Amino acid sequence: MTARELKKESIQLRVTESAKDLIQRAMAVSGLTAGDLTYEGARRVLDEHERMVLTGADRNAFLDAVMSPAPPTEELVVALKRHRDQLG
Repeated sequence: MTARELKKESIQLRVTESAKDLIQRAMAVSGLTAGDLTYEGARRVLDEHERMVLTGADRNAFLDAVMSPAPPTEELVVALKRHRDQLG
């Protein structure tokens, strides 16, 4: 959200009493509105979802593939030649 965006959209939520209390406490300590808290929470969820963290064997397999890539298959070579022929 940019500073120039006008807040003209709304979302209505039904929450439990405990969720409402938690949101109100967060608003009080942060100085943010419920909408701003929602936005920040959604942004964090998407940031975490879009970030990939590899550990252990997965990390090692990825690094091995990057450092020592397999040779291209015959199908890939043919596809690249066809691509070059078609696009020049």
